[in-house]
Amino acid sequence: MAKTILAVDDSASIRQMLAFTLRGAGYEVIEAVDGQDALKKAVHHQVNLVLTDINMPGMDGLKLLELLRKLTQYQSVPILMLTTESGDDMKAKGKAAGATGWLVKPFNPKSLLDVIGKVIN
Repeated sequence: MAKTILAVDDSASIRQMLAFTLRGAGYEVIEAVDGQDALKKAVHHQVNLVLTDINMPGMDGLKLLELLRKLTQYQSVPILMLTTESGDDMKAKGKAAGATGWLVKPFNPKSLLDVIGKVIN
């Protein structure tokens, strides 16, 4: 059975590129437009990995990360941050909130799939 990835980004073009890349590698993809949308979908679907942007309107990726980690079913699910943010302070906040890893946009499809392959359960 295919692994399911929740892809969260307020940019439709980024979501399309992620979905295309991930589906091409055999993953099922659930898309969410922001943190609130992602949280709703995460509660209704069990996913194997969450890939989220940080800077989004409404609920940002760090808040989403904190809320997901409070849910029993998401305590050990890998959560990767995919963002334009590359500062050490933001990475530290992500790590403190429970991020599994950090990828910087624009992403390289092969690198993205390599990282996902290493952490997905």
